[in-house]
Amino acid sequence: METFLLAFLITISLSIVLNVIFKKFEIPTIIGYIVTGVAISEIFGFQSNSEIDEIAEFGIVFLMFTIGLEFSFAHLMSMKKEVFVNGGLQVIISGFVLAFVCIYMLGLNDKTALIVGLALSLSSTAIVLKTLNDNGEITQIYGRKSLGILLFQDIAVIPILLMLDIFNSEGASVSTMILKTLGSAVLLIVVLFLLGKYVINYLFYRVIQTNSDEIFIATILFLVIGASTLAYIFGFSFSLGAFIAGMLMAETEYKHQIEANLIPFRDLLLGLFFITVGLQINLSVIFENALIILALLLTVMVLKAGIIFALLASYLSKRVSVKTALSLCQIGEFALAIFALIPNNMFNSQSEQILIAVAVISMFATPFILKKLNFIADLIEKETETVGLSNEIKPQKISSHIVIFGYGKLGQEVVMRLKSKNISYLVLESDLSLVELGVSRGENVFLGNAMHKETYVNACIDDASAVIITVANEKKLELITQNLAKYNPDIDTVIKLNDLDEKDLFKDLNSNFHLIREDRAMAQIMVHEALQCKIKKALS
Repeated sequence: METFLLAFLITISLSIVLNVIFKKFEIPTIIGYIVTGVAISEIFGFQSNSEIDEIAEFGIVFLMFTIGLEFSFAHLMSMKKEVFVNGGLQVIISGFVLAFVCIYMLGLNDKTALIVGLALSLSSTAIVLKTLNDNGEITQIYGRKSLGILLFQDIAVIPILLMLDIFNSEGASVSTMILKTLGSAVLLIVVLFLLGKYVINYLFYRVIQTNSDEIFIATILFLVIGASTLAYIFGFSFSLGAFIAGMLMAETEYKHQIEANLIPFRDLLLGLFFITVGLQINLSVIFENALIILALLLTVMVLKAGIIFALLASYLSKRVSVKTALSLCQIGEFALAIFALIPNNMFNSQSEQILIAVAVISMFATPFILKKLNFIADLIEKETETVGLSNEIKPQKISSHIVIFGYGKLGQEVVMRLKSKNISYLVLESDLSLVELGVSRGENVFLGNAMHKETYVNACIDDASAVIITVANEKKLELITQNLAKYNPDIDTVIKLNDLDEKDLFKDLNSNFHLIREDRAMAQIMVHEALQCKIKKALS
């Protein structure tokens, strides 16, 4: 026990130190955890074991659950070309091409090579989306194309895991296994759907009434692990059950509360998972195979980038295509998870070591590639990328205007009212499709990131008479108000609250922030309309 506790303390302290150092160079925490695993394995001789691996696997289980929780059919349909066409073709073409590469360079059998090839076709959702969100480029054309492809890749993990289950089954024909798998899948989905529709909402309703955070969190953990175990009983991976459970819980009114409570468990277990990946890395094997690792790394990244570029360049500029291709040319965290799940009878340890090394190095390189995207894109095609971005916010010459954050339904209604009174306005919106909608209507709508100070300068916030924030998302609303308060705390700002509970988010703001409760405003309008009817009847 003492040895274990000492190893545990060393592991935690080393991961903290490494991630603090790596953070300065914008290297993702995933790499920090993997390097931690390598270090404690090499320095202290600490090795992974089956018990630790099984616990760590639940990091992937919780990750798949949160992906299911965020899975929005409506969002998917609004980006169907980016997701299903670009994403589908990228995974299928890259998967088959890289499978042949694995057969040739690693000598893998056909089934294993196909699984590995499809795993290598996946990019790092965690690294790419975080970076694009942080630098505000998720709303650019290449950012939306990258997001669409990454969404499909997340969905593609499910059939890859199903293929792994099918290929790992012995003594049955493929057609028999497919039929059995489909039957089990239908039965599992029906069972989870019935539980989700008739049990989960009632269960959460009862749990919420206890007003106990501990019971709520325990209920979430029980449902995630329970759904995962149910999937395992039906012959599927734990991850598949978690994904389906996440999709079912996404339909409940407790979705955001579930997500907020689950994220700490997910991130801690994911950290443990990637530490166990590091524990499995044998540096001596890697040094012995340094040339093949380098060759495979360059081959995979160049082929992935080339395939993505070819798919997009047929209808987009070379500049956008190359930026998207370079953003997604790395190997993602799900590939590491899939490598870890491939059984020993399909995969030898040397090939696994080589592939893990290739994936980790590609992820290491990603933040540095993303930093140089514009420089590399300039070599291919100079900045003529005004398509769709000509309406990005530039320095304006305007004063005594009203700045509106958000061009959703409420924002559009606000614009219509201001136009009817001939009041000058400027709208800032982060969703490119909404910006394009506003521009098509001749509105003064601009693409802008509310997290950047430059956006406020270009919108002439200091010279504005007021600001109206119409965004409905609670997190975005809080971030915008915080940034606005830091930039200019004296600007009069009008904020719409969905309910009284949201008022606590803005209790530290000064009197220049005017909070409008939706229910109170609606009551006032309804009473006004009723009084108008009463006056009209009295006059008649």
